Amino acid sequence: MPKSLCKVKTSKIHGRGLYATVDIEESTDIIQYVGEKITKKESTRRALDWEEKARKSGEGLVYIFELDDKYDIDGRLGKNPARYMNHSCDGNCEAINYDGEIWIVARRDIKKGEELVYDYGYDMEHFLDHPCQCGADNCIGYIVREDQRRKVEKLLKRKKKKLQ
Repeated sequence: MPKSLCKVKTSKIHGRGLYATVDIEESTDIIQYVGEKITKKESTRRALDWEEKARKSGEGLVYIFELDDKYDIDGRLGKNPARYMNHSCDGNCEAINYDGEIWIVARRDIKKGEELVYDYGYDMEHFLDHPCQCGADNCIGYIVREDQRRKVEKLLKRKKKKLQ
């Protein structure tokens, strides 16, 4: 059995995170994101239910990945260490769908001991619900897709001006 390329450890970003156990080369498939295959309808129901609980508890509880037009993968339960990967606005990994399998892939060379992180890619629609704690130089304080960060920055600046 091949040696695992990562393990779960304590993270300053969000309690627990996934870390490289060896040096990892760019483009390496690191770990598969696994879980229960569910319909879009069930996915929406669970996401809304968990979002409501997260608002009360302050915890992130949604571990759903889009699989295709009909199905998603819920990685919350069972043996899925990939669910502990934290968001970073400057991720060293990305999630790629290879014919119905979600894999976490290195975007660059990663050193042993480095935390494995990727951009969660949330839409800006509810950005205030998703504060970011990644600490990256390009972080705007909220988890938002890279192509929408400038829009959110403008909204935040406008809001700040109105409060002054």
